[in-house]
Amino acid sequence: MTTRRFVLSTVTIASLAGAPAVGAQSPAKPDSSGYIAANGIDYWFEIHGKGEPLLLLHGGLGSTGMFGSNLSTLAKSRRVIGVDLQGHGHTALGRRKISLVDMGNDLAVVLEKLGLRTVDAMGYSFGGGAAFRLAVQHPTLVRRLVIVSAPYTRSGFFPEMLPQQAQVGAGMAEAMKNTPMYQSYAAIAPHPADFPRLLDAMGEFMRQEYDWANDVKKLTMPVMLVYGDSDMIRPEHIVSFYQLLGGGLKDAGWNRENMSKNRLAILPDLTHYELGAAPALVTTVLPFLNGARGAP
Repeated sequence: MTTRRFVLSTVTIASLAGAPAVGAQSPAKPDSSGYIAANGIDYWFEIHGKGEPLLLLHGGLGSTGMFGSNLSTLAKSRRVIGVDLQGHGHTALGRRKISLVDMGNDLAVVLEKLGLRTVDAMGYSFGGGAAFRLAVQHPTLVRRLVIVSAPYTRSGFFPEMLPQQAQVGAGMAEAMKNTPMYQSYAAIAPHPADFPRLLDAMGEFMRQEYDWANDVKKLTMPVMLVYGDSDMIRPEHIVSFYQLLGGGLKDAGWNRENMSKNRLAILPDLTHYELGAAPALVTTVLPFLNGARGAP
């Protein structure tokens, strides 16, 4: 692989999967943590803070710690349940393929075993897809849903990124050994030698076509979509996502009588790479999660 192709592919993983482009992850110390078995995968969970439960799902090649200080800020008013997704963070890859549909079912098992009958759920990038599948497949478990910088179909990404997704695989592993992305992984992964297999699994996952437009229409809980104004997701796709949820179809009306229960936020001066740890993310989503509404 040429140096240019390696750099492009590394950036692709960082952006499409949601891993931080620079800097190591600095997770806050959890109040409790451990493993829960779900459909053959031993999922790591960690709980921070007290209050209404909030399931928090990280981006690809990251872990719960990638939210940085946002995790601690959320934990000031919420019981934050961070789950490291299959093959990520403290959770081993195992032999099963990476599938957001499967993870949606796995997360339902994790929540059940934690004794949680309903949660708010927020996922960033790859984790946004997992939160979406949980809400579609197990709607009674999710009270409110926040999807951060994730599409409902693969074509939602800018088209020039799709060929780069196809290049992701184990051949990149050795060259990535000196990157913060790998070092963050190796610091907490139960089997760091699985990194090449994880790249292969994520590459295979990202090459798969999908279109969940019909599933978007099935969501009954309030949903908030959050993107950066310089996101990796196409602006047209963001608007389409919101419209599938019933938003942005007509004027809200003088007394908000046509107001959708769903919300769209496009945060200025932010890219896909930065959203998960951006302080503006918390101040944007908390009013929605708390059920706040603007004055008529």
